[in-house]
Amino acid sequence: MVELLDSTLREGEQTPGVYFDPHIKLAIAQLLDEVGIDLIEAGHPKVGDEVAEGVRKLSSAGLRAKIAAHARSVREDIDLALDCGADMLGIFYCVSQSRLDGVFRKDLSEAVAAIADAIAYAKGKNPDLLIRYTPEDTVRSEPANVITAAIAAVRAGADIISIADTTGSMVSGTETSMFTYVDWMKRNLASQGLEPLIAVHCHNDRGLALANALDAVRAGADIVDVSVLGLGERAGIVDMASLIAVLISDLGVRANWRPELLPELYELVSRYANVPIPVTHPVVGANAFTHCAGVHTQAALLNPLHYQSLDPTLFGRSSDICLDHMSGSASIDHGLRQIGMTDLDWKTRQKLLADVKSIGRKGRTVSLRELEQLVSFLTSREQAASDRQAETV
Repeated sequence: MVELLDSTLREGEQTPGVYFDPHIKLAIAQLLDEVGIDLIEAGHPKVGDEVAEGVRKLSSAGLRAKIAAHARSVREDIDLALDCGADMLGIFYCVSQSRLDGVFRKDLSEAVAAIADAIAYAKGKNPDLLIRYTPEDTVRSEPANVITAAIAAVRAGADIISIADTTGSMVSGTETSMFTYVDWMKRNLASQGLEPLIAVHCHNDRGLALANALDAVRAGADIVDVSVLGLGERAGIVDMASLIAVLISDLGVRANWRPELLPELYELVSRYANVPIPVTHPVVGANAFTHCAGVHTQAALLNPLHYQSLDPTLFGRSSDICLDHMSGSASIDHGLRQIGMTDLDWKTRQKLLADVKSIGRKGRTVSLRELEQLVSFLTSREQAASDRQAETV
């Protein structure tokens, strides 16, 4: 079973210009809970009082999902997160040699000791606390450093090891793939008699976050970090709707998700993040299930599966036919059926098609309401011409 950790409220707020007030965080978390998300990362309380308030609000909201807080490997951060009532604690510490030498000025043994101490301290404070350790920038760090830190973390009480592709550098199908890395991590931990849950955090710098997440799932990862609209640092992380669509439709994952609520969730986050949903966005974009070109629409009207691979009803959507410069007779006839005007003669329908194409060339589409107005205009014009001809005779 694959679980999803939504980080819209933590990673998502690292998107430039994105901020959610505590009451909006609660509204988003409640909808995430309805969607069926397993883990909700609510923020890093040490960042500020409002972030801590948000974590506190979510932790006391009675949600089914576990509420996670972010923390450095220091007791001050841990105490604050625990005071907020978080169910899960995400502790991070980079063990790449360049970071150890140039930023922390510690050797590996000192770093590992700090990681183990932080985890043991947190577990001692709350034995039921779910703890995740993330070697930040995991995949570009020296493997020996990563596995040493991961082993120490699990022995100190960590329940989850998260593999972070912090810069989105992994490439599916190559030697540096997430499939290979997850498999390597699981085998090395198992060799020490350790079997923590494995999570992945995939950034989208190369546009490969979804591919890398799917690689991880195929290799046996237990948790994937996602966000609504893929919000996050730089190019963001794995987009929730896209991943859920593939997990359900292609990998046969059965979970208690309610994908029909995704459009509502995306609209809510988009509104308060002030980030528009791209019309071409998979699953939730305005055009995700809209057919345009004449050849496409003719075939799609007979069977939508000729030109779409996902069932829109699964996501609370329906297939649609666009009326613009690409339209053909089948599109016009479909539109006329929808507005109950099926008695137009062939000549009038061709004039209507020409008008629709003309409007489309101006860079917009024709709604059903406008189609109805066009029909009314055309028929009244033809009637007027017929009346004038009768008067002349």
